[in-house]
Amino acid sequence: MTSTDRRLPILAILWSIGLVASGWAPADRATWSMEIAPVLIAFPILVALRRSFAFTTLALVLIALHGLVLMLGGAYTYARVPIGFAVQDWLHLARNPYDRFGHLMQGFVPAIVLREILVRTGSIASSRLLIVTVLAYCLSVSALYELIEFGAAVALGQGADAFLGTQGDPWDTQWDMLMCLVGAILALLLLFRVHDRQIARLRP
Repeated sequence: MTSTDRRLPILAILWSIGLVASGWAPADRATWSMEIAPVLIAFPILVALRRSFAFTTLALVLIALHGLVLMLGGAYTYARVPIGFAVQDWLHLARNPYDRFGHLMQGFVPAIVLREILVRTGSIASSRLLIVTVLAYCLSVSALYELIEFGAAVALGQGADAFLGTQGDPWDTQWDMLMCLVGAILALLLLFRVHDRQIARLRP
């Protein structure tokens, strides 16, 4: 059994506990279902790729954390997460910032995942082009997510308010995309060295 084979069951247990805890009595069941959907999509993909493309520990840890962030946001809705209110009071903010943190993670985690795919497949040789491609991809993911939120708003009307988490901010969409970009930049700046070391260990 490979190290990745050992790590995926751990991830499955961790996410299963998180899903049960967050889904036990969520603030809004429909919102919870939409928020945790990426987790249900990501895990089968990781299982399918476990032999042909085993991700580094760094990437898997970040994916695991991102899943927990989604579950917590789904349990309370992003505008009502308790730890967000604590940070709001501490920093004297006008709104619960957990939604902003969620979008920061939306850039932080995919940046490392895509970087790993591009580096290990040799798709992009230039380090500068690699950075630009990763940032552009993360922004496109953010834009796609905002379009999904737009579709939910059109389909559900006021029922989508908890999913959108705008908290009355007319610039919420722009802030969400900016936080995603900031997250992606931070990931590339802070983690590229440890990421490269882990990738190097996977190479023959």
